[in-house]
Amino acid sequence: MRFLPSAVIAAALLAPAVAAAQVEPLVGEWYGTLQAGPTKLPLVFHVQADGTAKVDSLAQGAMGLKATASLADGKARLTLIYPPASFEGQLSADGKSLTGQWLQGGASLPLAMSRTPPAAAPANRPQTPKPPFPYRAEEVSYVNPASGLKLAGTLTLPPGESPFPVALLITGSGVQDRDETLFEHKPFLVLADALTRKGVAVLRVDDRGAGGSERGELKAATSLDFATDVEAGVAFLRGRKDVDPARIGLIGHSEGGLIAPIVAAKDPKIAFVVLMAGTGLPGAKVMQSQSRDIALAGGAPQAMIDQQVKLIAKVSDMVIAEPDASKLKPRLASLLAEQGMPPEAAEAGFGRFATPWFKTFLGLDPAGYLKQVKAPVLAVNGEKDVQVSAAENLPAIKAALAGNRDVTILPLPGLNHLFQTATTGAPSEYAEIEETLAPSAVNAIVDWTVAHAARPAQKHAD
Repeated sequence: MRFLPSAVIAAALLAPAVAAAQVEPLVGEWYGTLQAGPTKLPLVFHVQADGTAKVDSLAQGAMGLKATASLADGKARLTLIYPPASFEGQLSADGKSLTGQWLQGGASLPLAMSRTPPAAAPANRPQTPKPPFPYRAEEVSYVNPASGLKLAGTLTLPPGESPFPVALLITGSGVQDRDETLFEHKPFLVLADALTRKGVAVLRVDDRGAGGSERGELKAATSLDFATDVEAGVAFLRGRKDVDPARIGLIGHSEGGLIAPIVAAKDPKIAFVVLMAGTGLPGAKVMQSQSRDIALAGGAPQAMIDQQVKLIAKVSDMVIAEPDASKLKPRLASLLAEQGMPPEAAEAGFGRFATPWFKTFLGLDPAGYLKQVKAPVLAVNGEKDVQVSAAENLPAIKAALAGNRDVTILPLPGLNHLFQTATTGAPSEYAEIEETLAPSAVNAIVDWTVAHAARPAQKHAD
C-alpha cells in the first residue's frame, strides 16, 4: 500500500483541547464500527488512566492515533490530536457501552462502542491461490552487497525447459512481505501465480524487516536504498542457470513503480518494466494530489481540502530546501504553529515529513529516470486511484518515455490503488472489498508481460 501511508490526512488544522478529568471508568479497550456512508470503519479506543488515549482505525491502516479522554457526569469525550476528530457519548450504567456521535470535518455520525471485541470473522479472499500448484516454488535468499543485509523470498518456476524469463516484483511503501499482504489480500501472490502459470518465473521478496529479510537501519533507508535491494535481486537471478539473463524484467507497484525505473535506468540489460500505479510526477506533487483526492473521496469540505493542500505544498518546499535535518524539525514546527496547529498535532501529522524516506521521496522526480529507460514499459493505473492519480501521473509517464519506442499506457476504469474494483477508491474500502486484483488488471499485466518476456533479447534504443 500503497506507497504513501494509508491513513487519511484530515483537512482541519486545529485539534480542540480537552481538559483532564476522571477517566477511570473509561480505562481499557473499546470497540465499535463507524458507518460512514457505504463504508464501515472498525475503530478501537485504548484509554489510559492518565487521560491519554490511542485510536486504531483498522480499515484505514491508521494505528495508534494520539488522543485524550475525559468523563464528566457520565458523558465521555475522546479527542484525537491529529487528524482532528472527536467522539462524544453517554456511558451506560453498567460501564460496558458508550453511545454517542463521532464528529469530524463538520459531520456527525452515530457511533456505539462496547467493551466486547467483535468476533473475528476470517476475511473472504477468493483469489488467494491454493495448492497444489502446477509449478515449483523455491525459498531463496541472497545478500545485498550495498547494505550487507540478507533478503529472503520465493522464486516460482514454471514447468518445462529452462532457462525461463523472470519478473522481479517490487512492493510499495512501508514494510511489506513478499506477497504484499494488506488486509489479508495477497496481490503479489495472486500475480505471481498467474504469471508462473503462463510460463514466466517470478521472484517476490520480503522487504527489509519483513519475513525472512534482515532489517538493518530501516529508519534511515530511502527509495534509493531499496533500489539497491532490487539490484541485488537482479544479480541473484543472473547467477541462476534456470533463468534467462537476457529476459529479466521488473514489475513495481506504487513505490515499487518508482524504484523500477531507477533500477532500469542504471541497468540497460533489464528486459521489460511494468509500472503498477507508478508515479510520473515529483513526490511533492503526488503528496498534494493524494491529500486532495483522499479528502474528496471522504467527503471533506472543499475549503478545508484547499487549505490542507496549500499547507502540504509549503511543508514539502521547506523539507526539500533544508538539507540539515537538525534545522528542519524546528523550522517545520514554526511553520505549522503559524497555521494555528498545536505542537503535538504538528508532530503527529507532519513529523514523518522530516524522515530520510519522506525527504528523499518529496524531492525525487521520476521523469529523470524514466527518460533513461530503454526497455519496453507498461504503465497501468486505476482511474479511481486516490493515492496516485491516473489522470495526472500517466500523462507525465508518457511524456517522460517519449524517446522509448515500446511504451503502453493503460488507465483501467473503476479500479483503485490496489487494482480492486472500487466504489470511491478511498483507502477505507481496501479491506471491505473481497477482490484482491481485478481480472482486467491481472489480464493486462500478464498478457503484456508474457508477450514481452517471450521475445528474444532486443537491443534497446540509445
